[in-house]
Order: sequence, then structure tokens, then C-alpha cells
Amino acid sequence: MTAFADQTCSPFAKVSGCDLQVPLVQGGAISYANFDYAASAPALQQVTDRIADLLPYYASVHRGAGYASRISTDCYESARGTVSRFVNAADDQVVVFTRNTTDSLNLLADCVPGDTVVLDVEHHANFLPWARNGRRVVPIADTIEETIQRVVAELCTKPAALLAVTGASNVTGELLPLERLAWIAHQCGTRIAVDAAQLAPHRRIDLRTTGIDYLAFSGHKAYAPFGAGVLVGRRDWLDAAEPHLAGGGAVRSVTTDGVEWAPAPQRHEAGSPNVLGVAALAAACDALAGFDESTVLEHERYLTHRLRYGLKTVPGVNFLRIWRDSTDAVGIVAFTVEGFEPGQVAAYLSAEHGIGVRDGRFCAHPLLARLGVDSALRASIGLGTTTADVDRLIDAVSTLVEKGPTWQYARTEGHWNPTPDPRPFGDSDQGGAPCGF
Repeated sequence: MTAFADQTCSPFAKVSGCDLQVPLVQGGAISYANFDYAASAPALQQVTDRIADLLPYYASVHRGAGYASRISTDCYESARGTVSRFVNAADDQVVVFTRNTTDSLNLLADCVPGDTVVLDVEHHANFLPWARNGRRVVPIADTIEETIQRVVAELCTKPAALLAVTGASNVTGELLPLERLAWIAHQCGTRIAVDAAQLAPHRRIDLRTTGIDYLAFSGHKAYAPFGAGVLVGRRDWLDAAEPHLAGGGAVRSVTTDGVEWAPAPQRHEAGSPNVLGVAALAAACDALAGFDESTVLEHERYLTHRLRYGLKTVPGVNFLRIWRDSTDAVGIVAFTVEGFEPGQVAAYLSAEHGIGVRDGRFCAHPLLARLGVDSALRASIGLGTTTADVDRLIDAVSTLVEKGPTWQYARTEGHWNPTPDPRPFGDSDQGGAPCGF
């Protein structure tokens, strides 16, 4: 029997909210079962501890002579080295701090000197930005192998500056062979960028080994929800492009007649940076790098298999899958339940069972259309997920199919909600959620 069987607490460091109690519509409260890690992951304890330590020293960075400013500057700049080591960046790759993955990919899109080739499985963040400089979309096939051959044909037919792909699908979690795709791109004189928003929290990434030229990911999906992201990539395009934002910090000198821009990374980090967000991201990288990789992977695969196996026994549950020959995925399970709209199921799970899942089209409309569904449910697993959480989700879906909900649900302003909804929201003075913090 696996070491994770009958687990009621995470074997890893504590995550924020692991002891959260949430109200139920039928009365009482229950511990929150979070299956929405793919949207935003809770903070690791190591991250909140780092922020608590830094807060007294928070100050303006780079130009302050005060002691707090020196400390903040050191934390901000040393975070570049932390991120660089976390992904084993090459010597010619720089670390640019951004707001999130979307911001990183939009920044890169303005630096690409030519067409970008993408697949039609991408999150909108890795689909929409490339249109401004020439986006060529490769429709996927039923298998990864045939999809790769289509990429080869596209790159061989007409030169492209960049191939931009997802590291792990945000809908199904399925992985692409990044090292192979990087080799193919380079053989065609093309660089490769990877949207690692879903990959980075689950798998170690080695830029030197894989040959990835550009990598983007978000702190809020990697257990550092403090508003920072990162773009790691080759310097030449970043140095040649116009600054992502024009302003202080991005310049060497300014006159009334012109400006001399600084090189990357400063070139693309104008304005007062998110020092706390960057420190949190670095702390998350340190924490993730400190876990035993094989243990984390075993934990994730065990829970994902347990969830899939359990849901498979429930009549009417159908899973989403992109490729017939995919053999690996991060801890994401996307599914539908016959006879129920995904939004209705999500509302039921929250209201009657204290379970949080995601429903909708997951900012991947072309992929959902290809898979033949208008919307779906997504349960995503993270470091704080336990076997007890997984079993609770399986039981709740089974109960819904067998007996139906015990509460009434209706669409209000486009969203499914329990009617009435007696749970407190928003006003902490009235016993609601602490929105006043």
C-alpha cells in the first residue's frame, strides 16, 4: 500500500488555508477541500514566513541609501539568482520580473522579430499576444506524435521566429515533449517559448538540458500568490525591443530630446517593482526545490489516479483528454457529468460539501471547442491535497448522480448559485468572509 493511502494531512509543508472552515447551505461548517490549484494555489508556509520577515524592511529599491532600502534591493535582486537556479537558466538568459504569465508572454510578443507558431490547445495567454506580429496556428491531431509532425511541417514550410507551446495543458494537465520540440525548433532556425504556468508548480524545469529559449510562469500558481510572475529568456531579443513600459528604472539617462534605455532585465521593469511579490516567488522556488522530487511526483500521481479511478465508477462522468497517446500529466482532471451543467455541479460541490473546483472554458476556448464541449469541470491537485479530500470529492459527485442535490440552484447573472444562499459573504462585521482585511 502506498505511503499516501488514508492520508488526512499533507506530507509536505503547510499551505495557507489548510485548516480553513467554510459554511454549508444546510448549516454548519466543514474543512475546505481545495481542488482549484490550477487557477491559483495557496501560499506555502515558507512563503508567508518570508514575507512576514521582509515586511518590516519593505522600502523603495535600487536608489535608496537607507538600510531598509538596501535590504529590499538585495532581496529583489537576489531573487533573480534564485529563479535562475530554479530553472537552471543558461548564461545568456536573463530573469525579468512581471505581473504574471500573461504579462510575461505579452512582453515577449513585443520582442519577437517575426511570426510565431502556436497550437490550438493554448491558454489565451499563450494564444492571443502573438497575433500582433504574425500568429500561425497549427491544429492539433489526435496523437502527440502526429501533432509534432504537423509542427515540423509548418516550420519547414515557412520560417518562423518562435514556436510557443504550453508545458502542461491547463485543461487536462497533459504534457508535451519539450526537449524534443526545442530540438525540432532549433533545427528549423526557430526559437521556442514555453508557457510553464501549470508546469512549474508540478515539475522541475531545466532550461539548459531542454534547450528552451524562453520560459514564463506565475507566482500565484506556484504557491506565491502575491502578484509576481517571471520571464526567463535569451537576452538579445529583450535588449533589442522597445521597453515593455516606459518609465523610471528602465533607463540609463534621459534628456528633453531623447532617452538611453537600460538593457534587460531593467529595460522591461519600469516603475516601482513588486518587491514583496518577487520575494514571495523566490521563496516558493526555494521551497519547491527543497522538496524531494520523486516523493512529490509520487504523491501527485497517486492522488490523481485515485481521483480518476473513483470518478470513473460514477455513472455519467466523462473525462476530457487531448491526445490518445499522452502518457503523463500534472495533477489536473477535467470532466463533465451527464444531466448537469458544469456550473451547477461546481455550485453544488461548494454549497453542500465545501469543495472548490473550477468550471467553465478555462481561458482555452479553441481547445474546448475542439474537444466538443461548451464547458467542463476541472479538479486540480496540489501540495496540500490529501486522500481525504479526493475521497470527499468522489463521494460528493456520486451522491449528486444518485440522489441529486438537496438544495435548489439557479442561474443568476450568468452563474449558478444556491437559492437562497444563507452563507455569509463579504461583511466581516456580520460574520462573513474577512474582505475588510
